[in-house]
Amino acid sequence: MKLWSIEGNTQKLDGGAMFGNAPRAMWTKWAQPDEHNRIPLACRALLVKPLNGKAVLFETGVGAFFEPKLRERFGVVEERHVLLDSLAAAGFSHEDIDVVVLSHLHFDHAGGLLTAWREGRAPELLFPNATYLTGGEHWQRARNPHPRDRASFIPELPALLEASGRLQFVDGDRSPLLGDAVHFTYSDGHTPGMMLAEIHGPGIAVDGRPHGGVAFCADLVPGRPWMHVPITMGYDRNPELLIDEKRAFLEDKLARDVHLFLTHDPEIALVRVNRDERGRFGATHEVAELKARVLHP
Repeated sequence: MKLWSIEGNTQKLDGGAMFGNAPRAMWTKWAQPDEHNRIPLACRALLVKPLNGKAVLFETGVGAFFEPKLRERFGVVEERHVLLDSLAAAGFSHEDIDVVVLSHLHFDHAGGLLTAWREGRAPELLFPNATYLTGGEHWQRARNPHPRDRASFIPELPALLEASGRLQFVDGDRSPLLGDAVHFTYSDGHTPGMMLAEIHGPGIAVDGRPHGGVAFCADLVPGRPWMHVPITMGYDRNPELLIDEKRAFLEDKLARDVHLFLTHDPEIALVRVNRDERGRFGATHEVAELKARVLHP
């Protein structure tokens, strides 16, 4: 089993919104804002092959579906569909992907499913040979967003996914498509029913629990600064719940030596969890890019 980090279009979003409850004097130590108070963010996907005999892409980044005016408003940097270029650089095309796993359907995680913006033409789905996997609870949120987060969703996307005939919902902690290679848990602090995937390595479980592997953090831990448990985003629907979920998540991954895959960190794709003498979580063994990295036990 090999892993690739697949870079998508990058974004620049308001630092105050991204660090929510943290004062500017604190968060500017972690991320330098530009003249518009925006900080750089990756929108990174994870490709794993073979995973239960399939090429599996975890998320698709923001993509390039926005019209120019909205692209500027939401801070999407590149006009082209960077994810497709990154797949090609890794030796793949979107037609090669068998499964796309969507933790949630916010545009910065699912927009890469769509073709790049073309004047006068409606967006179309990419990945024509893939099954799209997401959680049922979050699907209901995407179909009927709350006014607070309606702007985070792509209005056309649910209908396109349904019309494809290739949309499946994960029920519980396993998907028949991925078997025992992937274990799913759920988080409600950022958005209801966000699905967190843990990819197990080939090793034997210790004390009945698998050790090693990689956890796809989605927006529970967007990047290294958010490993500090009290730090949340202004976009999180329930920050106190997210903090509790994040603490339990990091404690579990530290205990089982599970690596974290970070979607929004502008520099680093993969880390291991450590904890200092004060009990504060942090990152170690930082890896900027995965290129056919073997997933060891």
